[in-house]
Amino acid sequence: MRKRILITGAAGFLGSHLCDRFIAEGYQVVGMDNLITGDIKNIEHLFPHKDFEFYNHDVSNYVHVAGKLDYILHFASPASPIDYLKIPIQTLKVGSLGTHNLLGLAKEKKARFLIASTSEVYGDPNVHPQPETYWGNVNPVGPRSVYDEAKRFQEAITMAYHTFHGIETRIVRIFNTYGPRMRLNDGRVLPAFIGQALRGEDLTIFGDGTQTRSFCYVDDLIEGIYRLLMSDYVFPVNIGNPNEITMNDFAQEIIKLTETSQKIVYHPLPQDDPKQRQPDITKAKAILNWEPKVSREEGLKITYSYFRKFSSEQLIETKENKSFN
Repeated sequence: MRKRILITGAAGFLGSHLCDRFIAEGYQVVGMDNLITGDIKNIEHLFPHKDFEFYNHDVSNYVHVAGKLDYILHFASPASPIDYLKIPIQTLKVGSLGTHNLLGLAKEKKARFLIASTSEVYGDPNVHPQPETYWGNVNPVGPRSVYDEAKRFQEAITMAYHTFHGIETRIVRIFNTYGPRMRLNDGRVLPAFIGQALRGEDLTIFGDGTQTRSFCYVDDLIEGIYRLLMSDYVFPVNIGNPNEITMNDFAQEIIKLTETSQKIVYHPLPQDDPKQRQPDITKAKAILNWEPKVSREEGLKITYSYFRKFSSEQLIETKENKSFN
């Protein structure tokens, strides 16, 4: 019998790419999203497909899916500072109640469960690069804690269901990812820079620009997630691109890419914003035989082309939104 998979956050950036991947692999895909940050346009191309069905539902409430499920991927969560600072309670609920509901569904269906965790579990790290063995430096009551601690709780309850109930579980720690279907107004550094360049605005860096990020193209990330789901490894695995770059250098790359002449302006660094981000992917290489293939230069060209094509819709960015690195 053909495999059937539930993907929450299906209309989001990563969720929609996962729907595409599993449809391409011949799965029956059930997408679920309450559209609080997702966009139905990301998956509308799948609606005519006989193997795709969609439910507009908030997984923080009881989740029921009729029929068998072989896999559950939990990707429902606000993921950008603008989103989770605007809706902190919903962010905590989808990480706690939502994860609990879906683990219960996995137990009922005897389905393998994969949780989308994040590099934010490492907080503002004192260890660099960040291996999975690092426990992190997180402020549990700071403004970012609603996201950071929600993800840390997700990992804890997922592992508890594995050890206590014997559920097959997987945990992916996702580092900065980019590509088509990101929102220009979601506050993350790459779409923020490109959006400012397209509008002819100066590029805003928070902090002095020496802080670093490591950007992974979405196709590479999806491949890593797929391999992890199909593996037998139950502990967290970093998936990201270890090619690290400072915000100053990255801003210059965007200026060159967009052929604009904007200046770079600096604002104070938000509280608890991490100074360094670089994944240690030793485990992913050894266990999954995975490492990123798409260079930042190649990935940025594809992403910029997407943003230019859809800029008329994406550039509805309100003035009160602030971008964060």
